[in-house]
Amino acid sequence: MASPAVSVEQLCCPVCLEVLREPVTVPCGHSYCLRCIQGFWDSPKQRGRYSCPQCRQLFSPRPALSRNTVLGELVETLQRGRTVPVPPPTRPLPRPQGVGCSVCSPGGSRALKSCLVCLRSYCGPHLRVHEERFRRDPHKLIPASDHLREKLCPEHGKLLRLYCLTHQQCVCSQCAREGHRGHHTVTVDDQRATQQKRLEDSSSESLQRLKEAERELKYMIRLVKHSTEAAIDESERIFSKMIRSIEKEGRELKDLLRAEERLAVREAEDVLDKVQREIAALQRTDAELQKLSATDDHVYFIQKSKSLRFPAKTVEIPNTEELPYVMYKSLRGALTDLKNSLKETFQQEFSRISKKETSLKEGSKPRASENTKEPVNPDTTTQPSISHTAAEDLNALYDLEPQTRADLLQYYNNIALDPNTANPYLWLAEGSQAVTTLSEAQPYPDHPDRFGSWAQVLCRAGMAGRCYWEVEWEGRVSICVCYKSMSRKGRGDDSKMGHNAKSWSLDCSDTLCTFHHDRHSVRVPAACWRRIGVFLDFRAGTLSFYNVSDPMLQLHKVQTSFSQPLYPGFWVGLGSSLRLRWMRAPE
Repeated sequence: MASPAVSVEQLCCPVCLEVLREPVTVPCGHSYCLRCIQGFWDSPKQRGRYSCPQCRQLFSPRPALSRNTVLGELVETLQRGRTVPVPPPTRPLPRPQGVGCSVCSPGGSRALKSCLVCLRSYCGPHLRVHEERFRRDPHKLIPASDHLREKLCPEHGKLLRLYCLTHQQCVCSQCAREGHRGHHTVTVDDQRATQQKRLEDSSSESLQRLKEAERELKYMIRLVKHSTEAAIDESERIFSKMIRSIEKEGRELKDLLRAEERLAVREAEDVLDKVQREIAALQRTDAELQKLSATDDHVYFIQKSKSLRFPAKTVEIPNTEELPYVMYKSLRGALTDLKNSLKETFQQEFSRISKKETSLKEGSKPRASENTKEPVNPDTTTQPSISHTAAEDLNALYDLEPQTRADLLQYYNNIALDPNTANPYLWLAEGSQAVTTLSEAQPYPDHPDRFGSWAQVLCRAGMAGRCYWEVEWEGRVSICVCYKSMSRKGRGDDSKMGHNAKSWSLDCSDTLCTFHHDRHSVRVPAACWRRIGVFLDFRAGTLSFYNVSDPMLQLHKVQTSFSQPLYPGFWVGLGSSLRLRWMRAPE
């Protein structure tokens, strides 16, 4: 009769996973190392409860432990190298490719999984035995790997199950009892969970910071593009007006020179006509003298010659010597001086702008504006200011303030509402071009930019440079502008547009029109019409509200200094509505 096969795995302690040392058997029938089971029962986690680490059966009172003689002899036989009967294989085992099974003999089956607790790799049959054995307390399995020995303590050869927080390294149970006695240790599972959470939190924080930086950069790009387009449009408009004004002045100067020419020519022609008449009279007198000279009667000659008259005075010629000098040399010099003056002024201003842009690029850092004492006006980097020397000349050429609706429409901006900022009681329609306040909240998703208490909404883009837009309203509304940094939560003035230092608003109703800013209000004497126009000149620091008509009727004008781009915004009363006007600005 064949002897039963005995594997090394069957003689291992389930606690330390090493070959049993001083094996003892608890009342449920499972066997352990004497020191391992005593250490398990004496651990603080047990709190005086004595159970089997495998089947969890409770024992009361604490069982008396005695050495299992049969297991002890079997272990000693195995350690002395005695032969343990093993049934012969029925067929030759193929040489495994990859990681071999730790239980099979060398050259046996290929391992499918590796156990991170046992630090062994198992083929299919031995894997089923392993799973059945630890069915109550499943071990962690991974795809077969031959690097499991790295998980053993190099000094004691035991599993690195603990982590020493004092020395920041993984240790085995014997290291914890000897070299790391008294140190703060936790299980590698707890340390892994803690470290993984810390890394995930760090990753989340880093991702959040990068996303915030991404949003800031995208916003900065939009602002720079918007400001640049506004500056280019304004510069083209101003230069077009300057060119038209210079051409007009050129035509007027030409007309003036032609008038001076006509006056001088007329005066010279009058004198010429007089001289020509005198020449004709002189020619007639000279003919009579020739006729009289032919007579031989001296008395007759003397008597008749007394009636002949020849002008003795010289002709007074008009003084035109200075006219060519004035027309060419003096005028040419004055125009050359004007050209040089304009060229020098433009060069100085463009050089100043270029230096400012270079300084901003060299000194720009993330969130630099938060650390400066004075806010940077983004419009000053794109809108060239005119020096005092050239201001008097240029002010005569063009007017910077729009006077008519046609002038305002040159700066028209089609704006759209931002759904992420809309209060839940606001309903957006017409592609975010119209808004109405309802009595029931809408199921909007949570967003940090959303107004929580007041029925308010902002537009998507900030305004810098010169901008103009129009709205139509019904009921009671507030037409506002504000900084992006204005608070969105709470029922205080900090989150109510027009009632803090970061916002301005024109409140419109059928009976009253009032302007609000930073807890100050001004009653507008004129009534608000159904269409309101808003004009912002960021560089000049002006904000104007108009009743849209022809001519435009200005309701209120603000003169201040803006430190950040302004976002159009609106408050809409219950049952009221507001719609943005979209149009194509004239070329």
